[in-house]
Amino acid sequence: MARGKSLTVTFKATHQNQLSLLPLDLNDMVASNHPVRIVAAILDKIDISKLIAEYKTGGASSYHPKVLLKILVYAYINNIYSSRKIEEAVCQNINFMWLAGLNKPDHNTIDRFRGKRLQRTLRPIFSQVVELLCQEGLLSIKELYTDGTKIEANANRYSFVWGNSIKSNREKIKKQLCELWEYAQQVAASEMDDTDPSGFDKIDSEKITETINKINEALKDKDVDKNVRQKLNYGKKNWPAALDKYEEQGNRIGCGRSSMSKTDPDATFMRLKEDHMKNGQLKPAYNVQVSANNQYIVNYSLHQ
Repeated sequence: MARGKSLTVTFKATHQNQLSLLPLDLNDMVASNHPVRIVAAILDKIDISKLIAEYKTGGASSYHPKVLLKILVYAYINNIYSSRKIEEAVCQNINFMWLAGLNKPDHNTIDRFRGKRLQRTLRPIFSQVVELLCQEGLLSIKELYTDGTKIEANANRYSFVWGNSIKSNREKIKKQLCELWEYAQQVAASEMDDTDPSGFDKIDSEKITETINKINEALKDKDVDKNVRQKLNYGKKNWPAALDKYEEQGNRIGCGRSSMSKTDPDATFMRLKEDHMKNGQLKPAYNVQVSANNQYIVNYSLHQ
């Protein structure tokens, strides 16, 4: 046995329950060159007066929007998007705790902040960050490189609504209404006026209800085919609501696209590169265009 060698295994001392003479300083626990300090330094220079204007006066005190903004930006940098995961990080992660100044906003607060208040002011904040990087000489906006990609939406793949289907269904209702009107004119000519079915070119739910009521009134004492009665009852019950639905869906789709998703009306069905089934299936997605300089994103746009 070597001289002076101990036969006892030694471990570093652990004092988990020992009280400190001075309180711990979180600032000492975050490295001086850590990315979280860069996030804090940049956002401290940003004017958030428009964001503050989103808050109402009075009531209980709120978490400062700059604190919440820092938390969100740093969370997104670390690929943390769930509000509950962010809440957990603020309570457990030293870097988040330092960034939040030991504030502990819950997931509801985080969701309200990014869903309501931040939504209208994010673009000006982003522009200020780009201007700051330009002033520091890290990028130039004189020369930009733009590229795009399609990102699948978080929506049901089979929740599609097609613009052509909406037009087709509207035309079917109009055609059936015209047929019923023509039938009524043949069976009860004296009770019907001389309204031309072409007047149904622009129909709405009120027009349908009014027309079917007029047809029913004219045919009430007539010997009418059973199928016609059934169609009149079905039309009165279902067509107005269906037409309102088609009108709403058509307005959501608009003139510039051909489809939408029921579970995410802003998403449009597109053909993506990732086609695991190899069948060319269209999926709800967004077309994202990004402009960059010196590997920094300086502008972005989202297209349907």
